[in-house]
Amino acid sequence: MIDLGISKLAMIGVVALIVLGPEKLPRVARTVGTLIGKAQRYIRDVQAEVHHAMQMDDLKKMKETVETAAHNIQQSCQTHAFEFEQSWAQGATSGDIVHHHPALPQYHHPKKNWHLKQSVVPRWYKARTGIRTKVLSDAARSVHLRLNHFKG
Repeated sequence: MIDLGISKLAMIGVVALIVLGPEKLPRVARTVGTLIGKAQRYIRDVQAEVHHAMQMDDLKKMKETVETAAHNIQQSCQTHAFEFEQSWAQGATSGDIVHHHPALPQYHHPKKNWHLKQSVVPRWYKARTGIRTKVLSDAARSVHLRLNHFKG
């Protein structure tokens, strides 16, 4: 850039004071300052856009490499699957590979006996922990509590 020292700036200031005069110098200095600030902001914005464009190019290159790698993996998986299917078909037709699978039992819905399984928690656990297994009315519950209260 331009090499401006203190002596050169002082010389420019003196010449500007002589040429412009003391009345117009502050206004011209403010205008020059705002123009320099705008120029610096413009340069900074251009640098940011160039940096962003370089990053986008890098991301595009990375995306292309990932896509090619994924395509290669897909192709290799398809070729291995095709080879496996061919070897399986050859083995099944030649009779070398014989697998006997036992017949799996068929599921039959209990239909009428759907009420057999009433709860996940066993009755003995409910009895031991004091969980009610039957629904009682308020009158029956009060009688039950009075009887248990007077027994113990």
